[in-house]
Amino acid sequence: MRKIIECDVFVSVIIPSYRVKNHILGVIEKIGPEVSKIYVVDDCCPEKSGEFVIKNNIDTRVTVIFNAVNLGVGGSVKTGYLAALADNADIIVKIDGDGQMDPKLINSFISPIIRGDADYTKGNRFYNLDELGQMPKIRLFGNSVLSFMTKISSGYWNLFDPTNGYTAINSSVLADLSLNKISNRYFFETDMLFRLNLLRAVVRDVPMSAKYTDEVSNLRIGKILIEFSFKHMRNFIKRIFYSYYLRDMSLASFELPIGMAFTSFGMFYGICSWLNSVNKGVETSAGTVMLSALPLLMGVQLMLAFLSFDISNTPKSARGIQDKRLKS
Repeated sequence: MRKIIECDVFVSVIIPSYRVKNHILGVIEKIGPEVSKIYVVDDCCPEKSGEFVIKNNIDTRVTVIFNAVNLGVGGSVKTGYLAALADNADIIVKIDGDGQMDPKLINSFISPIIRGDADYTKGNRFYNLDELGQMPKIRLFGNSVLSFMTKISSGYWNLFDPTNGYTAINSSVLADLSLNKISNRYFFETDMLFRLNLLRAVVRDVPMSAKYTDEVSNLRIGKILIEFSFKHMRNFIKRIFYSYYLRDMSLASFELPIGMAFTSFGMFYGICSWLNSVNKGVETSAGTVMLSALPLLMGVQLMLAFLSFDISNTPKSARGIQDKRLKS
């Protein structure tokens, strides 16, 4: 028997609905009494899953919302977020409607937020190494690459499995997010992390298992890796500018540009000297080698120092769910 959290907290759940007609009622049935309201967002589903829920669901907590046009998973979640904020929810959980995510884990996701240990929690399917064999190899590889890129662009070096859509968020933090600037489709989860870092929100991973049954995934890892790479680079540049130059400055603000300049000079000068030596058929002098090696070594050390500072600069102070009530 799972432990139910007993406290005066308004917890809502968002379930994006697109091609999940065969699973969504089962997902709703498993959502426990700790949840006060459930929003099913029909994202122009060709199976008309929203109408299906209205006709067959018996849970009085359920409200079905219809998107006028297909907005993608991120757009559907944002639709649910706005509805939950309008209803003054304290914590908003998002789970998929395809049965991969166990609703019994909702308590595990909302507990750190209630305790004030986190502002945003997300699932991590990589925590239990014994269960990795169940994950399709292409997903395992793709998520590993995306996780590394997300660490760099978002600044949350302690997180993994960035595309995991099982999440919970403190509504006071959500209210401060610029939802219109967050990607509507598959980059939504990682874009959320970037925006959360700008707010200095605390994010925690929650260990979970994933189920792979007969659902059809619309995510194509190979196709999105290139697209995501450009978006991660964009977010990384923005984060560094906002965090280390616009809002605050520290020693790390100087280490990165100086380190990049030294490294670039060392590499460029070294390559040019080597090509010149090959063309002329003469050995490169020790002084020329040192003039290339010293800036390169110093640049690498400065960039490693910046990386160390950036890793230690991960947000650590959560707001707590009481903040919203104090403001109201």
